[in-house]
Amino acid sequence: MKSKNMRIYTLKKYEKSGLLVLNEQGEEVSALDILRQTEPHRVFAFDGQMGAGKTTFIKKLCEEMGTTDVVNSPTFAIVNVYDVEQPYKGEAYHFDCYRLKDIREAMDFGAEEYLYSGNYCFIEWPEKIEALLPEDTVWVKIVPQENEDRKLEIGDL
Repeated sequence: MKSKNMRIYTLKKYEKSGLLVLNEQGEEVSALDILRQTEPHRVFAFDGQMGAGKTTFIKKLCEEMGTTDVVNSPTFAIVNVYDVEQPYKGEAYHFDCYRLKDIREAMDFGAEEYLYSGNYCFIEWPEKIEALLPEDTVWVKIVPQENEDRKLEIGDL
């Protein structure tokens, strides 16, 4: 059953732009529109199996936010910082918590400072640091479909 606050999108690979985001009516929307619809929330927890497309969608978000930085998975660095222009000028943080052994490691690198900075935070493998996440974290579940599309569920999961 879909939550009242749940939004469903489809991600399609597209040769020209790399990734298309479609709403439930099949209309193209920008990744930035998704951020606008979730205002004022800034922390996004991405849930999905290995290879589901978490990094690919975060890359799309950051590109639409105007970063000129290379966006890739911070698997070994744990957090990447990107300069962004939209919806405001500042920084966005991209976490990959896959390699964290415990929550103490997240605290040691200052995860809470990033999470409560007021900047956008996009977190892969959020279950590793769930106890640190703000109460109003937006959960994004990415589910691979048989046709290679991805179903994107955003809201209270």
